[in-house]
Amino acid sequence: MPIRTHRGRAAVYRRLWGWPLRSPTHLAGALVLLVALVVAAGILVPRVFGEPAGAGTGDGRSPGTGDRPGYSDYVADPADGGSRLPTRLSEPLESPTSAPPEPAALRVAEQWATAWVNHPKGISNEQWLENLRPLTTEEYLPRMESVNPANIPATRVTGEPEVTSSFTSSVDVTIPTDGPALSLTVVRTNAGWRVAQYDAAE
Repeated sequence: MPIRTHRGRAAVYRRLWGWPLRSPTHLAGALVLLVALVVAAGILVPRVFGEPAGAGTGDGRSPGTGDRPGYSDYVADPADGGSRLPTRLSEPLESPTSAPPEPAALRVAEQWATAWVNHPKGISNEQWLENLRPLTTEEYLPRMESVNPANIPATRVTGEPEVTSSFTSSVDVTIPTDGPALSLTVVRTNAGWRVAQYDAAE
């Protein structure tokens, strides 16, 4: 028979809410039923409303994060709270611009080679470097401190500088000597053209 009064409904509700508290067995059964309902809801709700593509990747990332184009180009920066910062340059590095070799660059290369082969017997490394210092970049001078002038086989320059490549900010030249030819890189600095590297020409 239907319950038609508010007092009757309240009595039924009291009996339902009070049922789990009547005994430990009732309480345990109520908890098991509640857990089963929560688990069932967790399984059925995503199926009913649809789960976003790529969810549940299992690698700790948010869904689809690892599949976004360019994701590998970003890293987390602890300094700003983990926001991603680009690791690639937004624009490519500017390519060197080809240009005819400047006479000043060739003159410095020739003067440097002349100072290089000038190592009379008994000259110290410090004395030899002093002749090269005005023609060499400050960054490259420390690398030449280990050179022993007595081991240099060349004693004179035997020809004019030959340009192998030339740009607005650097010139590569080869200078013949009576020993191995010298391959020099001359760069433009605030102080003028200076030799930034040398090697034996192939």
